[in-house]
Amino acid sequence: MPALPNLILIGPMGAGKSTIGRLLAAELSRDFFDSDHEIQDRCGADIPWIFDVEGEAGFRERETQMIQELATREGVVIATGGGAVLREENRRMLRDGGTVIYLYTTVEQQLRRTAKDRNRPLLQRGDREQVLEEMFRTRDPLYRATADMVVRTDRRGPRAVSNEIVRRVERMIDPLHCKA
Repeated sequence: MPALPNLILIGPMGAGKSTIGRLLAAELSRDFFDSDHEIQDRCGADIPWIFDVEGEAGFRERETQMIQELATREGVVIATGGGAVLREENRRMLRDGGTVIYLYTTVEQQLRRTAKDRNRPLLQRGDREQVLEEMFRTRDPLYRATADMVVRTDRRGPRAVSNEIVRRVERMIDPLHCKA
């Protein structure tokens, strides 16, 4: 069977990209990279601080640079930030970098999963549900246009989602010789 491509996870905050990405990497014996964590490590500062000092535009520039670096690696699993798809340049690099998987989740689920999280600068302004709904309307079409597959994460454990992704990617690579 041909080698599996890089697996690149996109989707909104709270979809489970980091958790599922770590599981996929462990299952496939690959390195895992979370673009937001890589940016924080490189800057020596957390995302809210970067937003405060550089604004969203400054953060997005750092994000594009990180995506460019990560998408050129081989044999990795990458989790991106929720806004990574906002720039066409990023969407192109993600598509060119491997198999892109949109982890779809509802706004209701996002609210539950991010309720106590204070490290999400975009949720610190105004009504959280309204902000998430507005982001969903803007970003869902971009996620769908970028992704090779869409996988629902609502009311499912991370292990079940990870197993589904592995099965579906294997089927894409070698449809005649994989498990159903």
